[in-house]
Amino acid sequence: MSGFLVVEGLTRSFGGVKAVDNVSFTLNKGELLALIGPNGAGKSTCFNMLYGVLRADSGSVKLEGHELIGLKPRQIWRFGVGRTFQITATFTSMTVVENVQMALISHARRAFGVFSRARNCYREEALSLLDLIGMRAQADRATNILAYGDLKRLELAIALANDPKLLLMDEPTAGMAQGERRALMQLTADLVRQRQTSVLFTEHDMDVVFEHAHRVLVLNRGRLLAEGSVEEIRANPEVRAVYLGGGATFEAAHA
Repeated sequence: MSGFLVVEGLTRSFGGVKAVDNVSFTLNKGELLALIGPNGAGKSTCFNMLYGVLRADSGSVKLEGHELIGLKPRQIWRFGVGRTFQITATFTSMTVVENVQMALISHARRAFGVFSRARNCYREEALSLLDLIGMRAQADRATNILAYGDLKRLELAIALANDPKLLLMDEPTAGMAQGERRALMQLTADLVRQRQTSVLFTEHDMDVVFEHAHRVLVLNRGRLLAEGSVEEIRANPEVRAVYLGGGATFEAAHA
């Protein structure tokens, strides 16, 4: 297999249950790849192995030829991998811009003594990232009063602080209104095009998947059921039966 990200034989069991069973796929440079499947399909387990949160029982994950299996999340982050989460992970006691500054400070491996002021460090760079996601005007607002859609956008800015080559987005639009979902994924698609960032994302909203993904992977019971273009996944009878709930209903909702 060849590609920007190459996953081969990824496997993880919990007790006697294989949550991810011999999964292999590639992600190309500048590609937006969706990973979908019913609840319990193994999507989150797969994500957690890719980011070093869970150790794989077997398999390989190579980013530009470099093995990631065995590395800790902070090491993978420094390797150029960013991540967003199903539940937003931000510092609610800080302002919007301070959240992004903290990520930039961590990426630069800066430490501060008693007389140093972290709040002045990388502020302009943080503001530029907020400008990129359309939140510069909210830079000095308290994070704990943000609307949920804005928290999701802020988390994206934090994930971009290390200028990632690969962005892992776990349920990026969960809990968002329809208009917010489309806006966030359009922003992500723009980043893919402008920066040639590669993105792997999980998503339950098929409208989001079919509108933005370049290719789609379908997991079921830990195994890779199907992969292909949006059109191929739409037409795949196994996907219809297992995940999308039947041909007639699916066609009526997503034609």
